[in-house]
Amino acid sequence: MIGSEPVPAAHRTFPETRDYHVLLEQELADLHGKDDALLYTSGYVANAAAISTLAGRIWDCIVFCDAANHASIIEGIGHSGAECRIFRHNDPVDLEDRLMGVDPWRPKLLCFESVYSTTIDRARVAEICDVAERYGAITYLDEAQAVGGYGLGGAGVAERDGVMHRLTAIQGSLGNAFGVIGGYIAGSAKLIAFLRSFAPSFIYTTRLPPVLAAGALASIRHLRSSSVERDRLQERAATLRRRLLEAGLPVMASENHIVPILMGDAERCREISDELLERFDIYVQPINYPTVPRGTERLCLTPTPQHFDQQIDHLVRCFQNNAPMSLGCIVDFVTPGVDDGLAIAVGNEGRQAFLEFVLGADADVAQDRTRRL
Repeated sequence: MIGSEPVPAAHRTFPETRDYHVLLEQELADLHGKDDALLYTSGYVANAAAISTLAGRIWDCIVFCDAANHASIIEGIGHSGAECRIFRHNDPVDLEDRLMGVDPWRPKLLCFESVYSTTIDRARVAEICDVAERYGAITYLDEAQAVGGYGLGGAGVAERDGVMHRLTAIQGSLGNAFGVIGGYIAGSAKLIAFLRSFAPSFIYTTRLPPVLAAGALASIRHLRSSSVERDRLQERAATLRRRLLEAGLPVMASENHIVPILMGDAERCREISDELLERFDIYVQPINYPTVPRGTERLCLTPTPQHFDQQIDHLVRCFQNNAPMSLGCIVDFVTPGVDDGLAIAVGNEGRQAFLEFVLGADADVAQDRTRRL
């Protein structure tokens, strides 16, 4: 019972499932406008478990996977043993072309994300739902990067776009904007009962400790009633992006709150990240292959509502004056690839030289590679 002595974590199928777990699942279901929800120990586990169970247990299921999907989605598809077809990133037309050739009676599972951390863009959720509905596909949306930070009540991009009701399953994380740990799936009562009965990663693992479930519940309830943090997050990201561009740094175009700085080389990316940490106690996440394609290595900055202007200015100065960067060619126009989240502010030496510098190839090959990313 709530208020009783602390109880250690145990398997959720045991009778001592605590009230906080049930309350949290009810809150998550209501957040996404679904019948029910199911907690997992992380967002990664939620994806891998749910997708492998759905695609593996639904007879003759075929999975359609966005080319930029997270590793947890890819792992779930791989473990399912189901046939998988990859469609071009965030491209409803290519998705429809691939769906056309499939038997209309064959079960189809469509997996995509709302906010992509690697391609730094947002999904065209409504358009993808249009295609899925025409071909009777189950829609599975990963909102891990969006919950808490987008939508009127923090339910994510699907809430912001008014399409939550069109999605079969919504996955989310409790470890990003909600600030705790864990993951979940929200969907119909039958879907959640199916996962509860057949997903080994739910059945045979230790549940979240009740104190973490209680913390996540409090965080969700707060962010559902307050938009202050969401508004501040977007404003901080915009301010950081503007300040970096004003300083002449190679900021990649982004449609979300993640602010990436293009390095174009794995060793250089790691070197600058280490330098910032060792000299200035600033940790910036380096993102290298295989998370992103070779030649697009980057530093990813994720400002929070708690970052002040002075901290942003200090970071920019560290980049500008101290970090070992040679960025003299950056100013005024954009490379190909805007639709793929790879538009980069670059400078007076021209597109050819910049592409050669960044991608390590001759200009024609580099431009073609950028288009295909």
